[in-house]
Amino acid sequence: MKILFVSLGCDKNRVDSEVMLGLLSQHGYEITDDESQAEAAVVNTCCFIGDAKEESINTILELAEYRVRGQYRALIVTGCLAQRYQDEVLKEIPEIDRILGIASIEHIVEALDSVLAENENKETNPIKSYIDDLSKKPYGNMKRIQTTGGQFNYLKIAEGCNKNCTYCVIPSVRGRYRSVPMEDIVEEAKALTSQGVTELILVAQETTLYGVDIYGEKRLPELLKKLSDIDDLKWIRIMYCYPEEITDDLIETIKELPKVCNYLDIPIQSGSDHILRQMGRKTNRKEIEERIEFIREQIPDICLRTTLIAGFPGETDEDHQETLEFVRKMKFDRLGCFTYSQEEDTVAAALPDQVPEEIKQKRRDEIMELQQEIAFKAAKEKVGKKVSCVIEGRIADDDEEEYGYTYVARTYMDAPDVDGYLFIMDVPYDLMSGQFVDVLITGSNDYDLVGELFEEGDEDEFAE
Repeated sequence: MKILFVSLGCDKNRVDSEVMLGLLSQHGYEITDDESQAEAAVVNTCCFIGDAKEESINTILELAEYRVRGQYRALIVTGCLAQRYQDEVLKEIPEIDRILGIASIEHIVEALDSVLAENENKETNPIKSYIDDLSKKPYGNMKRIQTTGGQFNYLKIAEGCNKNCTYCVIPSVRGRYRSVPMEDIVEEAKALTSQGVTELILVAQETTLYGVDIYGEKRLPELLKKLSDIDDLKWIRIMYCYPEEITDDLIETIKELPKVCNYLDIPIQSGSDHILRQMGRKTNRKEIEERIEFIREQIPDICLRTTLIAGFPGETDEDHQETLEFVRKMKFDRLGCFTYSQEEDTVAAALPDQVPEEIKQKRRDEIMELQQEIAFKAAKEKVGKKVSCVIEGRIADDDEEEYGYTYVARTYMDAPDVDGYLFIMDVPYDLMSGQFVDVLITGSNDYDLVGELFEEGDEDEFAE
């Protein structure tokens, strides 16, 4: 039986989807990406912000049409939207056969089998929703079907969050922070590398707290050391590090381990102390600046990514200007900015002085225009430097036989899907996806870099 599987939302969701795909495949189901050829569908949903919720609902409604026409024999909805709005979703979209919550993904085969049995009048299953306790230990080391292409993949090291930021629904949807046991993570990493993965990207709602719930202390540095011992692994990238949880030990570990990319994703959200307090964040601007300065002192070539929220309730023009000044001073290598989304059942949704949408968008645009100036200048300053990069693929060109091939690559400064690329020009021979090569940066194009395969003496030419 052919199953269409749609995965929406974040990379943590992607990991859950790959686990469910693995379970379905092991039980004889065939996976297809052609919705017209499928005989059943699974949608792994997101509800983090309004746009994600809308995308999830529209996708379900689109696939429900196939269920109404009888082409699909089952429609199953999983993930954050299913967890948060289980009763409403089943009531408003009766074409849905089963709901699976965040902690219930191992029930995917049982859920699908039971729907098919009902269709054949073999039995009637009263269970419509599989919603397990969110305090349940997160899974680890389960067989996955990779959806990233194979060269890189995500490794989820924890589930849930304890921070309770006033704008965020994650603690109520995904539960409190729960680490995956270290031995399970290491075994899963070995399994992925045995399938050709050379870059592992560590993800969680917060990676820096890894281990506190099951070991009584932060164990991310120890985990990094164990992962670094895997022979075929080339890069380890760390995402979602809260600034107050980045310890000296973690910084030293990143500095010492060559496989750990000198790259940190640090969601900061605002440069205004007033807004940081309103958000329920645990640090102020001065503490953030001091931590970033210390990280850069210890690891001079560190690449720092952050995210900001524009138009949080109560944000004044003065708050916005403080954030702009913060961005100007910190000069982040990578920065994304989103307009505030008023999410129901959050503290921030009930705060006074909600900011009009047009002002949110204007402030977001101003932040991104400033970041564009910073990023473009930083890209130009990299000309003449040698970097190691991983090949993503080749660009087809009619003139490639005469001038050589053009390849798309990523440096340690570039996380997949969210950062830029390095374009390697005039390559006279074939390179393989996943291959690591040294490149001399010869130019830049906005956020992206341009370079050539490095040969000894190339740096001297630029130095002159």
